[in-house]
Amino acid sequence: MLVKMSEFFRNLPKKRCMECNEEMEEQHECYGNKCDKCLHQQ
Repeated sequence: MLVKMSEFFRNLPKKRCMECNEEMEEQHECYGNKCDKCLHQQ
């Protein structure tokens, strides 16, 4: 059974920060794996 592309992306798990494991606010052009809070602590 084929799934609609929009349904596939809607069902993906939320992206999580690699440092603190909090859910991240994703941006379509961003490939980062750290949240803003962890990025600014460096």
